[in-house]
Amino acid sequence: MGGPRFGLIVSKAVGNAVVRHRTSRRLRHICLSLLPEVPPTADVVIRALPRAGDSTSAELAQDITKALAHARRKQSRAFEKDNHVPSAAAQPRRNRG
Repeated sequence: MGGPRFGLIVSKAVGNAVVRHRTSRRLRHICLSLLPEVPPTADVVIRALPRAGDSTSAELAQDITKALAHARRKQSRAFEKDNHVPSAAAQPRRNRG
């Protein structure tokens, strides 16, 4: 079955076993909801920081969504650079006068 792959890293720094497993379940649920937004060939690795154990599902989802958007922008800039595509900022402005 094709599709993006997600890897989760939840270390002991996040909390005891109960907290780590709860955090993993929350992250897994969030990743499932993001499947349509991620390219099918993508490999996404999420490393939970210690504060993830105390975060709500909504906060985790917001952080992951923000990180994926950042990764997409970074990938887009790399693609434009590799393929010599001028960015919007490099476009000359037209004089409307």
